[in-house]
Amino acid sequence: MVKYSDDTLNRTFAALADPTRRGLLAQLEEKQSLSVSELAKPFQMSLPAVMKHLDVLSEAGLVTKRKTGRTVTCELNAGPMEDAMAWLTRYQRFWTEGLDRLAAFVEEDPCPPNASPNRASRSSAASKPAQKGSTPRGRKPTK
Repeated sequence: MVKYSDDTLNRTFAALADPTRRGLLAQLEEKQSLSVSELAKPFQMSLPAVMKHLDVLSEAGLVTKRKTGRTVTCELNAGPMEDAMAWLTRYQRFWTEGLDRLAAFVEEDPCPPNASPNRASRSSAASKPAQKGSTPRGRKPTK
């Protein structure tokens, strides 16, 4: 089995796996730059917990943090997501082609228009009829 390993891609997917981090990215998508306290407002968690999530996003390269005085502002960096999207697109093409082939196969009419749905198959026509006087399967009744 071939193992594909790209640390950047692994960090991106790991960062995107958490709903809180996806929520932080969604906020940064709406506004270019937000402070950590502004980012933390919608979440019911402590400021240090939000900062840990931002650290994960920053290590993945998805967020750029900048400190001005006591205020830390964050900005979205979409570069790693573009790389992840390129990776996903490769597999999307694979599955799309496979599903298109399956749809074409299913849409084909396997039976000619003259064929009757109740027509016996060749295997049943070639079978021998049961012999007369044969007993049903199972145990023989005792006398």
